[in-house]
Amino acid sequence: MSTDAIADFLADQRDETPDDLQHLIIHFENCWERKLWHQLTDALVEFFDNPQSEKQRLQFFDVFVLKFADKINQLKLVDLGLKAATQCPNDQKRLTFLTHLAEKVDSENSQDAYVYATVAVARVQLDLRDFESSRKDLDKAAEILETFDSVETKVHASFYQVNADYYQAKADFASYYRNALLYLACIDLSSLSPDERRARAYDLGIAALVSDSIYNFGELLQHPILDALTGAVAWLRELLLAFNRGDLAAYDVLSGHISSNKLLKEHVEDVRQKIYLAALTESVFRRPPHQRAMSFGTISTDTKVRPDEIEHLVMKALSLGLVRGTIDEVDELVNFTWVQPRILDMSQIASMNKRLGEWGENVNTLGNWIEATGQDIWAP
Repeated sequence: MSTDAIADFLADQRDETPDDLQHLIIHFENCWERKLWHQLTDALVEFFDNPQSEKQRLQFFDVFVLKFADKINQLKLVDLGLKAATQCPNDQKRLTFLTHLAEKVDSENSQDAYVYATVAVARVQLDLRDFESSRKDLDKAAEILETFDSVETKVHASFYQVNADYYQAKADFASYYRNALLYLACIDLSSLSPDERRARAYDLGIAALVSDSIYNFGELLQHPILDALTGAVAWLRELLLAFNRGDLAAYDVLSGHISSNKLLKEHVEDVRQKIYLAALTESVFRRPPHQRAMSFGTISTDTKVRPDEIEHLVMKALSLGLVRGTIDEVDELVNFTWVQPRILDMSQIASMNKRLGEWGENVNTLGNWIEATGQDIWAP
């Protein structure tokens, strides 16, 4: 398209543009004529970010932006392309559009933009339920990301977001949990609407509970995203906290909510087993290191697990790395030597403070005894 044709296009678009945005069209014309690509790019970003430009974005991108696409920042080019793609009439056309965009920025000097566009392609493939292609593109993006010393945060955020959504769709709850937390680490929470924060917090909480490999919720419990669990879903936050402190009584009170979620209901036995393990680790944690030899009977009392299931429970905790120790099957005794560190609530901190106080008193007693017993030795 010639310069005159571009001028005619912009003139036509100016007539269709809302009054609030017409000054930008005039600015486009000026920057285009003077080849001020940086200023033109910034003006286009402002135009595409405005909701009133929605109907014009796709045509603007195809007819205007692509004329100088190789002269502007490629990451910003992809940003413009992603906003234009929202106006594609269906997912299949959106996939074609984004695939061409990824191919356009696939060069040695713009691999960050290529990853950004490739992840967008994987997003649409996921929407189309083409899991194999989506996984292939996400793996390709991950491989390239590993070669970067640094990259803009939004590139990582887009990758972790789509990767998390992929694993959620595949019911791989542990992988979803990790990638969703990484996504949240890359963004400003205020950029999410209250409903989005609540949905993200809810999905993370459910994934943590039903996963067969996540037994420590510390990272999630520290995250401000949990503040979104209020009102009708506040029970989930309380349930997570009950698991963290191994609180069987609180679990019994809150367990009535489990049937309200399909996934929790399907994994109800696994969730119950998880609270028993949490109760065991809490019981071990409360004891001083020199008093962690526990009988099967004591463990049964603390965990509410039947005596004939204690050995299986302890072996499960050992195999998961939640505790370390040895089992004496003859004397029905477990000698615990270590318990996995975790986030403490105020009651657990108070318990630790009490133990530290007792330890300090024991040290003082021992010091006084040594001083009294060894007076003749210490005397000058």
